[in-house]
Amino acid sequence: MTGIVVTEIARADAEVVASLGRLGSATVHEAQGRTGYVGPGVRPIQQGAAVAGSAVTVLTAPGDNLMVHVAIEQSQAGDVIVVVPRGDSPYGHIGELMATQMQVRGVRGYVTSAGVRDTAELRSMGFPAWATHIAAEGCVKDTPGSVNVPVVLGGAVVNAGDIVVADDDGVTIVPRADAARVLAAAEARAAKEAANRKRYEAGEISMDINGLRPVLADLGVRTVTQAEYDHGRR
Repeated sequence: MTGIVVTEIARADAEVVASLGRLGSATVHEAQGRTGYVGPGVRPIQQGAAVAGSAVTVLTAPGDNLMVHVAIEQSQAGDVIVVVPRGDSPYGHIGELMATQMQVRGVRGYVTSAGVRDTAELRSMGFPAWATHIAAEGCVKDTPGSVNVPVVLGGAVVNAGDIVVADDDGVTIVPRADAARVLAAAEARAAKEAANRKRYEAGEISMDINGLRPVLADLGVRTVTQAEYDHGRR
């Protein structure tokens, strides 16, 4: 469906969103069963930024940012605007001026499978973005699209109000209905990793902590000395 703007979307609990953001995209991805990661094609334009927020989704035509302007009007503090064109779009769908509007409204970041421009200015402003393209060429504003409808961003479906977790490792999407469950699983994973880190610091290695020796044996991987290996090649 195109040509529709959905208003008054449901959003997840703010503290749940913030907690998922603190845990990070990789931990959240693993905790929800290795799902939700949008893929390596959507990359940060900066380093060191980590955000989480409720998705305001935009389905747009390639090279057209009309509906991004509409999405800004629909956004609230704590949101992340997610823009997906219907096809590859190596154009700068936003730049400094649109980012200024978003920042004033409290939007935490911008994620897109299209492009952005004015990247130096966005970094200077402290407005984080994740994009497939960086492109100087801008967009037109003459094609209908939709706001707050389901979109497919890389390898993940994003519904309005889903939680976007984005940092240096990429972007992971958490369905709003699963937020509390995923948070509990991610916290448990983080606690386990913290405990393992102490064991690594004490000199243990992952082969033993993760029980990998029986896995190698079951797969038929053998351990031989250099002399045995060289002899077997003769």
